Amino acid sequence: MERGATVPEFQNPVAGFGVTFKAMFKKRLTEQYPEEKKPTAPRFHGRHQLNRHPDGLEKCIGCELCAWACPADAIYVEGADNTEEERYSPGERYGRVYQINYLRCILCGLCIEACPTRALTMTNEYELADRSRESLIYTKEELLAGLEDTMVDTPHAIFPGMTEKDYYSGLVTEAAPGTVRQTAHSKGEMPQEAAHTTGENEPAAPEVIER
Repeated sequence: MERGATVPEFQNPVAGFGVTFKAMFKKRLTEQYPEEKKPTAPRFHGRHQLNRHPDGLEKCIGCELCAWACPADAIYVEGADNTEEERYSPGERYGRVYQINYLRCILCGLCIEACPTRALTMTNEYELADRSRESLIYTKEELLAGLEDTMVDTPHAIFPGMTEKDYYSGLVTEAAPGTVRQTAHSKGEMPQEAAHTTGENEPAAPEVIER
């Protein structure tokens, strides 16, 4: 305190409890969670989802733009090339490995804005608590959207006579008649399980042991 400055007058200690006293007589609002869950807003930022085309092929092209846009470094993507014998997306590339670390994710939605194919969107699911750190690192299989009646699970051939541009123009509305799932060359391993790395300081995916 500077020399010559005056000491402020002593404040009434009861005035500091004014908010507390007012709240004591208000009706308490108790949320009956998880028995009663309130609906979220339509544009609520919840758990992510990797979307599919109407025939079942994946929209993710493994470009890694979502990982670059993430301010928390919570996303790891590893792309790979499609082949006619094993195709996961209409284009040249697909996301072979996709992980989101929800211990880091701040649900800001910047990854959604960066995605050029609308492959990544956010759902209304907000219950992400779990008992271990490893279980909060969601893999591609956990994030990939489920199959509808008009879809065939990947990998499978592109719709006959269609191109990648036709897919994004909305010309493909269902799987072609007779479409069957192709046999993966990885001996039954899922792309996520076959990954050899998950990024810096991230736990690796469990190894597949053939018995």
